Amino acid sequence: MLTIQSLSKQYINGTWRDGESRKQLTNKNPYNGEVLSTIAMATVQDIDQAYQASFDAQKEWEKVNAYKKRAILENAVTYIETHEDEITELIIDELGATRLKAAFEIGLVKNMIKEAATFPLRMEGKILPSIEDNKENRLYRIPVGVVGVVSPFNFPFFLSMKSVAPALGAGNGVVIKPHEETPVMGGTLIAKIFEEAGVPTGLINVVVTDINEIGDAFIEHPIPRIISFTGSTTVGSHIGQVAMKHFKKPILELGGNSAFIVMDDADIDYAVTTATFSRFTHSGQICMSANRILVHEDVYEEFVEKYKQKVSSLKVGDPRDLETIIGPVVNERQAGNLSTMIDNSITQGASIILQGSVESNLMEPTIIGNVTPKMTIAQEELFGPVVCVIPFKDKQEAIDIANDTRFGLSGAIHTANVETGVEMAKNIHTGMIHINDITIHDEPIVAFGGEGQSGIGRLNGQWSLDEFTTMKWISVSYGQRQFPY
Repeated sequence: MLTIQSLSKQYINGTWRDGESRKQLTNKNPYNGEVLSTIAMATVQDIDQAYQASFDAQKEWEKVNAYKKRAILENAVTYIETHEDEITELIIDELGATRLKAAFEIGLVKNMIKEAATFPLRMEGKILPSIEDNKENRLYRIPVGVVGVVSPFNFPFFLSMKSVAPALGAGNGVVIKPHEETPVMGGTLIAKIFEEAGVPTGLINVVVTDINEIGDAFIEHPIPRIISFTGSTTVGSHIGQVAMKHFKKPILELGGNSAFIVMDDADIDYAVTTATFSRFTHSGQICMSANRILVHEDVYEEFVEKYKQKVSSLKVGDPRDLETIIGPVVNERQAGNLSTMIDNSITQGASIILQGSVESNLMEPTIIGNVTPKMTIAQEELFGPVVCVIPFKDKQEAIDIANDTRFGLSGAIHTANVETGVEMAKNIHTGMIHINDITIHDEPIVAFGGEGQSGIGRLNGQWSLDEFTTMKWISVSYGQRQFPY
């Protein structure tokens, strides 16, 4: 049976063991503060052993028949399906997530692995002509070697798997450093899944630790060729700079400040429902969540009234309750940061449309009105159940407000005229944007990534295959060239 306690170990070179550090990481339930487990942290030496094990095993994995690789990845999906109820319980306990969110995340994970299972059969190359006689150029798609994955706390199962499964499918080894708030869902559960699926011993490793113990050792280690990070822009900037300094490729999926635009011809009732889902799913702790609701001034009052009514109906509380929509944010520090941002917005001239109470790290939803684009609350990512509403007078102003941010991840536009929405979308600087839909959207074969400070690189489908492989040029001369000397 899968339990947090049974998965609260390091997983290094096929062995479940304690880390070498004297420091303990305490894994708590965000909703009730219950201590779920303690884990002896990994040290720099543990990280070295993990990378070396992955390096050695990858040489074996690269030679495994492509159809066998595919079967192993398919085994991982079967394992998840067999243990789906247990995994749901783990998500609820470790993340404080609702059952709705757990089902959503597990579905995303299964689809991502199914796509990655096609990668072993897509490692094709090319033969290209040469400017020289009797010569051909061969291009081989090969694995990069070992990938280091640093995952976040909000969707740790999926956002770890988003890099892990494609990296394995492309023939690489993987070492995961999960967020310290979610060591099981972001790391050790994934190791267990692939262990049971049949990957070679040592190919996948998980080191549970924190930055105070290891510094930049996970990034600086000479073995990994790629560091894939999902998390805050501040941390991502540091990781990207350190990775580049050591000539490693960073893949960065960072923060967002998505705009949800409601035009005057939009279906208001549908827009209200969609905006609610876009903001308050998993308590607003999603990088693609709609931070800013931009509403045409002609429908502003109607939208705000219906939006307030809808959001007020969301049940807040115990994530185990099937009716709960909003559970806790990750910790009290995050709740405190959000409360401070709300207070500062009032000081800057905003007003409260819906005031939510805060108890520990359980926050009721808050809607803020009279927000102007330059206010801090409109410029920063809101990682919790807080949202601001901003009126606009025409589509150009909506575009300008949407672009008035250093982020550029996702967005949505609601309008009866789809082509108007598409033309607006082309002028909004984001990696993705959705017409008449939610801002929180991900599909396994469509390019996913941000612009500006929302990240570097694209994942999913062919883009993941490109990111986790490299092209090697081998030329063959069938004759003898003539040289000038």
